[in-house]
Amino acid sequence: MLLEKISHCWQDRSGNFGIISALLAPIVLVSAGGALDVASAYNTRIEMQPELDAAMLAAARKSGKSAQELEAGNFLGLDAEQDELNESAGFTLTVNADGSLTGGYEQDVDNRFLGIVGLSSFTLGVSTTVAAGAEEAAGGNGCIYALGNKSQAVLINSGANVKSTKCEVHVHSTSNPAFIMNAGATIDTAKFCVKGANYIKNGGTLSNLQTKCAAEADPFAGKMPEPKVPANCTTSGTMDGQSITLQPGKHCGTTFNGSPTVTFKPGLHIISGRMIINSGATVKAEGVTFYFPDVNSEIRANGGLTFTATAPTSGTYKDILMFEKTSDASNNRNPQQYVFNGSKGEILKGIIHLPNRDVTYNSTTNQTNNITLVVNTIIMNSANWKIEPLSGGGSTPTSGLANPRILR
Repeated sequence: MLLEKISHCWQDRSGNFGIISALLAPIVLVSAGGALDVASAYNTRIEMQPELDAAMLAAARKSGKSAQELEAGNFLGLDAEQDELNESAGFTLTVNADGSLTGGYEQDVDNRFLGIVGLSSFTLGVSTTVAAGAEEAAGGNGCIYALGNKSQAVLINSGANVKSTKCEVHVHSTSNPAFIMNAGATIDTAKFCVKGANYIKNGGTLSNLQTKCAAEADPFAGKMPEPKVPANCTTSGTMDGQSITLQPGKHCGTTFNGSPTVTFKPGLHIISGRMIINSGATVKAEGVTFYFPDVNSEIRANGGLTFTATAPTSGTYKDILMFEKTSDASNNRNPQQYVFNGSKGEILKGIIHLPNRDVTYNSTTNQTNNITLVVNTIIMNSANWKIEPLSGGGSTPTSGLANPRILR
């Protein structure tokens, strides 16, 4: 019966077969053409993967997330403005906690045939993760960088005693005088490099002074991973008690009554406004990074403290003990004072990047501090300071990856 009907259709001259053919043609076209669309999309995705791999390997050698995004975008042929790159071009770059970088790349591919049934395009996506050990920063054996080009960018007062076998001091001032040293002070470092020629030395002992010296630049400029500051505060206001523990988060205008032991748990602590710690308090902060979102934010000690603080040894903020926002030009134009008051004993380890601060150092170290300190200006008062540089001057997760490799 069925065979007879099919035979009649082939022999029918009345137009029924033409109608059936017209109805079947789109189905045949979509089936055959759709296979071509799928094959084309598959081939495009295969081509995208090595493109992203190459882009991420190139980006990983750049310093700073913005530069890394821009480099990857250039490799991928993306012309979008940097601040619109992620939204308009389908590319994302993420700095992972272990310092590796993950890139994601999406591309819309138009369909020539499947659009008939409403599927106008395929969205294709690939991803790549690259990793390596962080490069050593260019700071070498630099311990102290005074970046301000102003008179008395470094003031060494009587009683200051700085001892180091490897530490270098780099003073950028070319003003007259670039620095002043008063009697009764001893600065014994591997190198005291001053860009300018003029200074005042009223006595004291200053080892290895070099004037008209090529002072090293800030080794961390543009490389610090500034976090997004949350709207809500983790802690705020006055806190009482002899033992206080703070979890990572945002601390807003916090004051500690009495002379408590304040323990900062490992992680990122954002200090918003002034955190006041009274004389005689003990601060413990191991595996901690302090971030100041503006020049008016600080940890203020009302007198001598016992202060122990070490930076994380891995993750996004590896080796970073203290740093501040530097990506805002208006903020950078308004340097403010910052006082280190660990005169009852201080142990510090990590990068302290405060290029918008006029630092006063009143602390006494119980043991050698391994730090790299970047400031606008510095006053060294009656302080017994034993310092040595971090290995290679410290490193940051966004300072570029040495010999990056693909993890995928």
